[in-house]
Amino acid sequence: MRSAGTTIVVGSGHNALVAACYLARAGQRVQVLERDEVPGGAVSTVERFPGHLVDRGSSAHIMIRHTGIIEELELERFGLRYIDCDPWGFTPSDGVRPPIVFHRDLDLTCASIAAACGERDADAYRRFVSVWGERSARVMRSFGGPPTPGRLLRSFWGLDARDGGSALSREFLQSGDALLDYWFDDERLKASLAWFGAQSGPPMSEPGSAPMAGFAALMHTLPPGRAVGGSGALSAALIARLRSDDGELHTGDAVTALRRTGSGWQVSTASGRNLHADTVVAGSHILATLDLLRAGDFDTDTLDDWQRRIRVGPGIGMVVRLATDRLPEYPGASPAESARGLQFLVSDRSQLRLAHGAALAGSLPPRPVVLAMSFSALDPTIAPPGEHQLSLWAQWHPYELADGSDWAAHAEREADRIIGEVDRYAPGFASSVRQRFVQTPVDLEREMGLRGGNVMHVEMSLDQMMLWRPLPELSGQRVPGAPGLYLTGASTHPGGGVSGASGRSAARLVLGDRRTRRFSLPRRR
Repeated sequence: MRSAGTTIVVGSGHNALVAACYLARAGQRVQVLERDEVPGGAVSTVERFPGHLVDRGSSAHIMIRHTGIIEELELERFGLRYIDCDPWGFTPSDGVRPPIVFHRDLDLTCASIAAACGERDADAYRRFVSVWGERSARVMRSFGGPPTPGRLLRSFWGLDARDGGSALSREFLQSGDALLDYWFDDERLKASLAWFGAQSGPPMSEPGSAPMAGFAALMHTLPPGRAVGGSGALSAALIARLRSDDGELHTGDAVTALRRTGSGWQVSTASGRNLHADTVVAGSHILATLDLLRAGDFDTDTLDDWQRRIRVGPGIGMVVRLATDRLPEYPGASPAESARGLQFLVSDRSQLRLAHGAALAGSLPPRPVVLAMSFSALDPTIAPPGEHQLSLWAQWHPYELADGSDWAAHAEREADRIIGEVDRYAPGFASSVRQRFVQTPVDLEREMGLRGGNVMHVEMSLDQMMLWRPLPELSGQRVPGAPGLYLTGASTHPGGGVSGASGRSAARLVLGDRRTRRFSLPRRR
């Protein structure tokens, strides 16, 4: 039986859709409004080349497979199916030693590390997984709800702290580089794990980045997954789930203003509609949400203060999407080892550091750092017979270039350099490319609303995580002075990446507040 509550969800990113699904399942009247004609935000897939289903944003899904959301919303019933990326990671040979292959199976991984890096590092990796596997599981537990101090304490309570709580907290707050230097000797192994950790955005030299590197340990419990049909298959399943509970999705009509009216909200759209709702869940970028409040006459001084304090950062990276006639051929490795997961095309952390330093200075990296993904090897439905498809993600690339030049003047040359990096490790790869689509930081912003080209919305630095994301006063996913408005998406805890946790937390807040209001209403006599 449908209840009286009416909710409008702004944006159709995967967190927004998760929130909408939980609310509709609970009997709320839900409308999702999306400015784009393609729903799903950065978790969407389109036909870029004939016969190729190409992701617009994310490609491998890691965190959502650890949250329970897929099971709770029964998304398999709505067509979602994952294939494990196993091996989940691969680092090419350096010309002397064999590749490093990260299998889901820990024994196979340690055997590969022993052959490539030595027995000491293989033994250290086994201990590393034992220690940081449990710690990473607790981090995932902390992602399951709003980051209140009490909830965070409960998430980590009981974790082994044999050297004392201060020693344990120090290990969490140290840099990823310090963590890796403690555990391992081989630089290529450390560079591989540092590059995995850096997929969250910050370099592993930053304080508090140790858990990002340590998260690799959890891949031996459940590895990254590839949604059959492309990343957008997750959003498609969420939309089907939403509609099964009578929720609505409207695309191609951007929300232009959020205005508090009486006890509810007026939501204005570009087509001239003025809709009314008891509750609004904003799944848009936090800065876009503040712009909508500004258009709805929210307090200007407060908005100015929030906008100045939220740090988007200089940008993270860019993507080159490719249609090829074959997979990369890495010396000493078969496609079964190299093509099914994340290909870490790095052998030394100095390359990562130089690229990040250049981005801070507004320059292109001296040498692009590339993560290659060739998921047509796992899921042949995304490419025509006899063809393959690759996504090449490269960090770090600044949104604004210090010399004032336009990104359009650099896009194709930088794409050549990124393809050249794959060719460096897999000779002959460049000749396999048949078509390409380049997404610079400016393109990422233009197409998907990712401000500053930051795929994580705002920087994932220590001061903008947990109970400080995106600001302390907004970290509870409510907006002071705006009752009935809730926040979700990568701008909120736990941040970027495909997890859906923020959407589930927002829905729980909405439902909890509605129960509280219902029970607190005065009884009629």
